[in-house]
Amino acid sequence: MSSLNDYIKFALDIEDQNIIFSDYSNENISGKIYKIYLAELIRSACPFCRSTNLKHNGHYVSNVRFITADASKPVTIRLRKQRVLCNDCLKRSMAQSNLVNKYCHISNVSKLKVRSALTEDRSMTSIAREHNLSVNTVQRVLTSYSAKFYDDFDRLPEHLAFDEFKGVGKKLHFICLVGDTHKVVQILRTRFKPDILRYFYKFTPKARSMVRTVTMDLNCYYPLIARELFPNAQIVIDRFHMVQMLTRSFNIFRVQIMKQFNKRSREYKLLKSPWKLYLMKYGKLNKTTPYYD
Repeated sequence: MSSLNDYIKFALDIEDQNIIFSDYSNENISGKIYKIYLAELIRSACPFCRSTNLKHNGHYVSNVRFITADASKPVTIRLRKQRVLCNDCLKRSMAQSNLVNKYCHISNVSKLKVRSALTEDRSMTSIAREHNLSVNTVQRVLTSYSAKFYDDFDRLPEHLAFDEFKGVGKKLHFICLVGDTHKVVQILRTRFKPDILRYFYKFTPKARSMVRTVTMDLNCYYPLIARELFPNAQIVIDRFHMVQMLTRSFNIFRVQIMKQFNKRSREYKLLKSPWKLYLMKYGKLNKTTPYYD
């Protein structure tokens, strides 16, 4: 029995020691073949007093939907959760696991897989079909993670970062991060100035005055927004964009000089072929072996 339990746990990548698998089978449910895994979730100690003096009082059967590589064969874990009565504190409880949340029938790994799929340019219907879930379940997963954004308009981090990214429909969306931890503060559907101002004006003046720095790229209206919204903030241009701008300007200047020479001349070839050499860091240059061209 233990070998079968270990094999199923290894195949499903489940590490909870309180879950014990006993059997597996294929079942035809509404014309679709389901892979059914039978398991029992035991309660080893009382969650209130941590006593092990428990009296078992039946089971609660929960059909937990699990991830699968083949959408045509859904995987379900028929989990029998133990009900127990503590003989010391006389409180009743039911076994719980990090496999699935309380009062829920969708496994947490399935929710993580749905969250990963939501970052792609796909419809919720296709995501739900692939994971054998309903569209409402996909929407609830999205809502649960969007609730982690800032909704307290009385405070803001001291360090913010502005940027945009390509999202649904290949449109550019605005994203605001915490400069220290890169935690998402808010994602807006557009990156236009009125929408950004409308969102940040929801915060109190005291909260906006707490911002010390705003890191951004070379977008022309981001500094205007930062000065209007955060009077005490210092504007910081991202060093990546500074290096990118310098590199682009240097390459443009190199090409302009190069085109002044004949294509067969040595000056033209020296400016065209070893262009990576001119962008190399000084510390990586070869200073010991002489080279002549």
